[in-house]
Amino acid sequence: QMRNNLNGNQFTIIAMLAMTLDHVVSVIWPNYPTDWWIVLIHMVGRMAAPIFWFFVAEGWHYTRNRRKYAGRLFLFSIVGHFAYNFAFGIPFLPFQTSVFNQTSVLWALFLGTAALYVNEHERWGQWQKTLLILAITLLAFPADWSSIAVLAILQISEHRGNFKRQMTGMMVCTAMYALVYGIFIHPLYGFIQLFTALTIPLLQRYNGERGKWKGMKWFFYLYYPLHLILCGILRVALHGNMGVMIGG
Repeated sequence: QMRNNLNGNQFTIIAMLAMTLDHVVSVIWPNYPTDWWIVLIHMVGRMAAPIFWFFVAEGWHYTRNRRKYAGRLFLFSIVGHFAYNFAFGIPFLPFQTSVFNQTSVLWALFLGTAALYVNEHERWGQWQKTLLILAITLLAFPADWSSIAVLAILQISEHRGNFKRQMTGMMVCTAMYALVYGIFIHPLYGFIQLFTALTIPLLQRYNGERGKWKGMKWFFYLYYPLHLILCGILRVALHGNMGVMIGG
C-alpha cells in the first residue's frame, strides 16, 4: 500500500533536512540571491514549516500532558532564539533592526499551542477567544513564519479529519504571508513561500503513527539549536559578523 506509509518520525527527518538545507544556503549565499538553483533550494526548504505546523496540532491532540507539551516548546523557543539569531546575524535584543525575523519559528509554534488552548477553552465566549487569539498572533508576528504559523496550526487542528480543509486553510495562511513577504521584504522570496504546497502530497501519506523510536522529539530539540549554531559559525567564517537576511 503506497498511500499511508509515512510516520511522524519520518516527517521529522524530512522537515529537518529541508530546514537545514534552507538555512545553510541562506548563510552561504546571503541576502536573497535570485540564481535559479538557489531559488529552487529555498522552494524545497519551504517543506519544513508545514510539517512543524501539522505535527504541533497532532502532538496537541495526542499528548497526555498539554501543559508539559507547551512548556517544552516554550523552553526550547528561548534556546532557539539565541541559536537562530546567531545563525543569521540578528541582534539578540529584538526590534533593533526590523520587526521581521526577530526570533525562531519555535516561538510561533509555542504560541500555536497557546492559541489551541484558548480555542478549546469552554468557559470563554467567542469574542473573548477571538481577542485572545488576536493577541497571540500579534505576539508571534516578529518570529520566523510570523503570525501565520499560529493561524495555520489553528486551521490544521480545527479541521482535523478533513485533510482537504486542513490544507486549504494552511495555504490561505501561506498566501497571506507570501503577500506581506513579497511587499515588504522581497517579491521573488514572497512567491517562494507558496511552495509550502510541496508538502501536501507528503502529508497526505501520513499514517497517524509516531514511529517506533521514542527519542525523535528530543533529537529534534537538540538538533534544532545545534544546526543553527553551526550555521552561525559558518556565517562568521564566510562573511564576518554581518546579518544575512532581513532582521539582521
